[in-house]
Amino acid sequence: QVQLVESGGDSVQPGGSLTLSCAVSTYIYDALCMGWFRQAPGKEREGVAALYTSGGITYTVDSVKGRFTISQGRAKNTVHLQMNRLRPADTAMYYCAASAGLCPTRWSTTPGYFAYWGQGTQVTVSS
Repeated sequence: QVQLVESGGDSVQPGGSLTLSCAVSTYIYDALCMGWFRQAPGKEREGVAALYTSGGITYTVDSVKGRFTISQGRAKNTVHLQMNRLRPADTAMYYCAASAGLCPTRWSTTPGYFAYWGQGTQVTVSS
């Protein structure tokens, strides 16, 4: 069973930065599509960034492009989300997700594709 554990959520002021991390407990697949999703109260879960662990191919949605960067850690079972110039609209619970194989074209709008999910880490941006 693959388990994901997120860390790094916090409360920051607008314009601040945070780095979220996701550790995969058991690396039983050759390659994973690993994604970061977020969900604010009353809103649907939305993908913000994804990474295919074989080759490190990354994907970022337009709303965070230029501010958020997804990367693979030194250990292949970790993925980070560097978030800069945070805005109040970025406030949400952030979830790490993973599934075996390539990231599908519509990964950001297809959370059901991801078989494994972490418990989430809260990011709050306010002054």
